[in-house]
Amino acid sequence: MEKKWVFKNTPSTGGGQEVVSRLETDLGIPRPLAVMLWQRGISSFEEARHFFRPQLSDLHDPFLMKDMDRAVDRLTQAVETGEKILVYGDYDVDGTTAVAMVYDFIRKFHPAVLYYNPDRYTEGYGVSQKGIDYALSEGVTLIISLDCGIKAADKVAYAAARGVDFIICDHHEPGDELPAAVAVLDPKRKDCAYPYKELTGNGVGFKLLSAYCLQHTISFRVLEEYLDLVMVSIASDIVPITGENRILAFYGLQKLNTGPRVSLKALMSVAGVQGEMSVESVVFTIGPRINAAGRIRHARAAVELLLSEDREEAMALAYEIQAHNTERKGLDSRITDEAMALIRQDSWLLNEARSTVLYSESWHKGVIGIVASRCIEQFYRPTVIFTKSGEGLAAGSARSVTGFDLYSAIEACSGYLVQFGGHMHAAGMTIELDRINDFRKAFDEAVRASLTEEQRVPVIHADLEISLAELTPKFQRIMKQMAPFGPQNMQPVFVSHNLRTVSEPKVLKEKHLKMDVQQDGSAVVFPAIGFGLAEPFYEQVRSGKPFSMAYSLEENTFRDKTTLQLFIRDIKF
Repeated sequence: MEKKWVFKNTPSTGGGQEVVSRLETDLGIPRPLAVMLWQRGISSFEEARHFFRPQLSDLHDPFLMKDMDRAVDRLTQAVETGEKILVYGDYDVDGTTAVAMVYDFIRKFHPAVLYYNPDRYTEGYGVSQKGIDYALSEGVTLIISLDCGIKAADKVAYAAARGVDFIICDHHEPGDELPAAVAVLDPKRKDCAYPYKELTGNGVGFKLLSAYCLQHTISFRVLEEYLDLVMVSIASDIVPITGENRILAFYGLQKLNTGPRVSLKALMSVAGVQGEMSVESVVFTIGPRINAAGRIRHARAAVELLLSEDREEAMALAYEIQAHNTERKGLDSRITDEAMALIRQDSWLLNEARSTVLYSESWHKGVIGIVASRCIEQFYRPTVIFTKSGEGLAAGSARSVTGFDLYSAIEACSGYLVQFGGHMHAAGMTIELDRINDFRKAFDEAVRASLTEEQRVPVIHADLEISLAELTPKFQRIMKQMAPFGPQNMQPVFVSHNLRTVSEPKVLKEKHLKMDVQQDGSAVVFPAIGFGLAEPFYEQVRSGKPFSMAYSLEENTFRDKTTLQLFIRDIKF
């Protein structure tokens, strides 16, 4: 599928050019890197210093968050009077890492603490009545909810009527009514003046612990032990790597690469991780394995692992989670193949539809969101995957394409649904089985009415056009310091023109393209690799035709030798 290349703005006006020239001189860096800093909103030496050298001392005062004083006072009361506390968290990576962190922190000085994660299939997302009933059966009088609770007004009221208080730590958008909890910590509250709004659920929990430490003169070093867990939540929840998230991710990655907790070291070991971890490698190795526990069995297994301090126990639990992940990958692969076959067998879906809506009663509910994303990789359009869930009902998971408001399209068809929730890019829903076909037609009409021609084409966002000769080891050393990369600070993508292969390109594992490339008029040669790109490009690059290439510059370590290589994103002839 042909992709559109969209370039970021570059400084064309005098003011912008002056800023770039000043950064180039003051920092002693190549001009392309100065342009990339300007693109990221950096215009002075001081701003560049904060960007390249994040400091934990730049984290905001946690008491700036609305209700933080009330939250710390209630937690202090519970500890001082020996109350039983339940740490409650969602079943995804953000929720499980948050539960492990807050539970582990509290248990070190207050043994009367339990933890709970809802079952993905029998309880669903968020605070459940079953979870509150469990708390009541255990004599709990305070629940701390993490990565959920902001829309649980009815459940919080149910608990309060039975003598159980709530401290909510959430980062999702609040509804019209806030729960009547003792404290509602959420930087997205309209009445919350906290300066940074993009924390994860784990991050909000970390701010609660920070505030508790401040009030009780506990050293911040105690909390530094949890930065690897905070970082895993930031990477896996795909939040912006800006502001506090950049600081937390920076130091969390340092800990992950130099002295990770036993549990994360075990996960990296079973995943076969080699070399330094990055945000991207966490997303593709640690994140899916933690998630697999909740998808295939129960999220409690992930928390048990994250809390483990014994190497042998951690390795045994990590292998168990690895088995869940292997099962998840098998399901993902099989169901994706079946979904692709259904699309190709249906001429309307294949040739005319603007959306994809599929159903099979045999598909595993835990992977239908992943399958929706896989379908979009092949057929670039908003996608909903349904599977049977309960008597006469189906559960659906939806994913969008860049720039398209999926939530609004689903809302336009909400009359066909039992319930739904989500946001612009992803959503979940429940529907009666006999209404799926009607929903399919209505959803396609809603998509057709608002999906623009531009949104039907996948986009590659490129930072700069550059020559291969400019990609020196010094350039790479400085660019690496722009990490951690992630949303709003993505790994830079470059475009170079008039490239040719200097030797016979290779096809690896029947689908990956490997070649050495050179630019006309230059002697510089770079190895380049493109995963899954052999089929569309091998014959054309082999013919010797000049081409343009969008790529990232990466380090490749093999047998203890590190070299620079180009990671191909796309090729145009």
